[in-house]
Amino acid sequence: MNNYYVYIMTNFKNTVLYIGVTNNLEKRVYEHKNKLVDGFTSKYNVSKLVYFEETNDINAAIAREKQLKNWHREWKVNLIKEKNLKFDDLSKIFTDPETSSG
Repeated sequence: MNNYYVYIMTNFKNTVLYIGVTNNLEKRVYEHKNKLVDGFTSKYNVSKLVYFEETNDINAAIAREKQLKNWHREWKVNLIKEKNLKFDDLSKIFTDPETSSG
């Protein structure tokens, strides 16, 4: 069974929000942080993971991504703040031995 992630990333000043879906969150965040893919995230220096949801249903993940992309910015910010009040970079879970499951 695969896991799929809907995620929100931002830039250093939290002025830009990017919403995506992936089946490998760690790899995808790495790609964004290192600007390995040309496009919106590299153009606007989007490199901070601030929110993610996990599901095992790809169709649900895609539907949620589309839903969030249609939300007003204020709604997205409030969603992020429910779990990450200070907009901390959540990608530390991939490298922090205290929080990493690997």
